Amino acid sequence: MITPKESVDALIEYFWQNGYLTLSRKYGTYLPAPKKVGQYEVDAVARYKQKIAIGISLTEEELNDPAVISKISFLASRNPESKNRRVTLFVGVPAESLSKAKIIVSGLDENLRKNIKVVPIHD
Repeated sequence: MITPKESVDALIEYFWQNGYLTLSRKYGTYLPAPKKVGQYEVDAVARYKQKIAIGISLTEEELNDPAVISKISFLASRNPESKNRRVTLFVGVPAESLSKAKIIVSGLDENLRKNIKVVPIHD
């Protein structure tokens, strides 16, 4: 079983591997915790050049909750202040739940799907 801190650490590691600079993260020592986006808590916020990325990690139980679809849709539809670009949403899921998460994302609008990257989190 992966702890919430390990999930966030894996997301941060993925950000780093893809050149993103972490701006805020949960369970961090040196960086502040990210602010809520709407009513939803996010696990990390990062930046790559002018692109902003939001990272959330979901458990198997959260993937089974029908409300997760609205959470993913809302977060993927965010725009940075005064820019005409979308935010990229990284969704970290347990490796064994990867196909379930991809099915959930595939049911969303095509414009939202372009902004979502599903990332497997390993133990």
